[in-house]
Amino acid sequence: MRFALLASAFLFASPALAQDDRFANVEIEVVEVAPNVAVLFGQGGNIALSHGDDGNVLIDDQFAPLVPKIVAAVEGISDGPVRFVINTHHHGDHTGGNEAMAEAGALVMAHDNVRKNILARLAENGDTSGTHGSLPVITFDSSVDLHWNGETIDIVHVHHAHTDGDALVFFTGSKVLHMGDTYFNGVTWPYIDTGNGGSIDGLVKAIASALARIDDSWTVIPGHGPVATHDDLHAYHDMLKTLRDGVAAAIAAGETLEQVQARDLTAGYDVEDGFISGDKFIEVLYNQLSD
Repeated sequence: MRFALLASAFLFASPALAQDDRFANVEIEVVEVAPNVAVLFGQGGNIALSHGDDGNVLIDDQFAPLVPKIVAAVEGISDGPVRFVINTHHHGDHTGGNEAMAEAGALVMAHDNVRKNILARLAENGDTSGTHGSLPVITFDSSVDLHWNGETIDIVHVHHAHTDGDALVFFTGSKVLHMGDTYFNGVTWPYIDTGNGGSIDGLVKAIASALARIDDSWTVIPGHGPVATHDDLHAYHDMLKTLRDGVAAAIAAGETLEQVQARDLTAGYDVEDGFISGDKFIEVLYNQLSD
């Protein structure tokens, strides 16, 4: 399964040897989805690669021990270094390679809150220098365009969705969209990081905003899980909206969490009980919508 357990995504304090052992058997699978865009599947968040005459751009970079394998996969597609890394949010399974990529010459870009959240994580581990190599060096508030490899790569912040710093990345010429972790495609129920500004309402709005910009000619890259279509993303939006509204109605009727879970609202959807189970997802919705 391509989906890496998110519980391991944030463990940066593990010894280096243990980290290397954990990733020793990971292979990077490359799938071309457009003439200049590929997806790299490994362990952690799905990576998108823009390649062409201007050089290589990565969307997310998984874990630090995987960087040599990621670089080798890139070199198998396109000569030259990685020029930019764009983080879709701050979680470690999407940003763990930042430092190594930066040391190799890449410029890391992300929303303002990604930098703030990585700074906070570093401070918890005793690093208050504010100069760590994992930090984005180019940040933006609402959106930024990168004109690269013959197209506009439109990077758009979506508010309080999976986290408070999510970005959707539109490859406008190639008609490819990287959703980051605003979209988990079938491999687990959604993880809404409420401790870092995530919310169900923001998540539904984020997906609706993406759907408003694409049609069925687009390819959709989720944060985890297989490559998807416009229709897949639309079904995901409708599922989230239905579950949110169902939990809200149950709360309004005075039902307890246990009563709502007993309704089995998640039954019938083609989603695995991965890192987040159906019951846990309903619990997150219940707690948030009860506030």
